[in-house]
Amino acid sequence: MKFRQIHHTLAPIMLLPIVLTVITGTFYQMFDLAGQGDNVEWLLDIHKGHFGALNLEIIYPFLNAFGLLVVAATGSSMWLQMHNNSIRR
Repeated sequence: MKFRQIHHTLAPIMLLPIVLTVITGTFYQMFDLAGQGDNVEWLLDIHKGHFGALNLEIIYPFLNAFGLLVVAATGSSMWLQMHNNSIRR
């Protein structure tokens, strides 16, 4: 499978977990800095991958990290290919 195909398949799948992690982490930190962290522990649960009955806390960070690394690597590779092709012309 080529980098473009891997990126095309994985990027949309990774969008939701990465955005969810960023948003929940940011909002939890804002509440925690305001002294209200105890009131929004559910944000931290979601941030860690605990979605009600579905508890992915053990594997969720690793899936996020692996997916993000693959998308970053394939995206960088495609960019370098495009950049190198434009220099050759």
